[in-house]
Amino acid sequence: MRVLGVDPGLTRCGVGVVEGEAGRPLTMIDVGVVRTPPDAELGHRLVAIEEGIEQWLDAHRPDRVAVERVFSQHNVRTVMGTAQASAVAMLCASRRGIPVVLHTPSEVKGAVTGSGRADKAQVGAMVTRLLRLDAPPKPADAADALALAICHIWRAPAQNRLQRAVALHRRPSAHPPKGRTS
Repeated sequence: MRVLGVDPGLTRCGVGVVEGEAGRPLTMIDVGVVRTPPDAELGHRLVAIEEGIEQWLDAHRPDRVAVERVFSQHNVRTVMGTAQASAVAMLCASRRGIPVVLHTPSEVKGAVTGSGRADKAQVGAMVTRLLRLDAPPKPADAADALALAICHIWRAPAQNRLQRAVALHRRPSAHPPKGRTS
């Protein structure tokens, strides 16, 4: 499975592509950051993010796109920018029919480090180790994008089993339940 991880942000949108499957060594394909000037008009910044994500999708043809789920922060302006960049990434993938998955920061940290409260340095160190890199990707947004991709590759088998179980549970039964009738 090839996954494009996206750590959304208006100024720096981390992107990273990881290939592999759960239980096997993973391979980093590419990592980087889509940047926009902080003084540019919002619409232009969103277009620049879209163009950057489209280039990554063209270049790497991922099977899935994993995006960090926006969570509540004290700074409303920051959360709005993150949400807008996240929506652009989801739109780009969905337009191409590529499934999009969302993971919370604590899910990603927990999957990669074993602790949902890990700091950026711990995430960077584990990404470096798991992908057998010489040094942590810089900036931290790039390492976070790789962590998102790793998280999804590792969690996908369990999520797929859960989805199948829920679908089976929701499927109408050929036989009505036995018991009392009204």
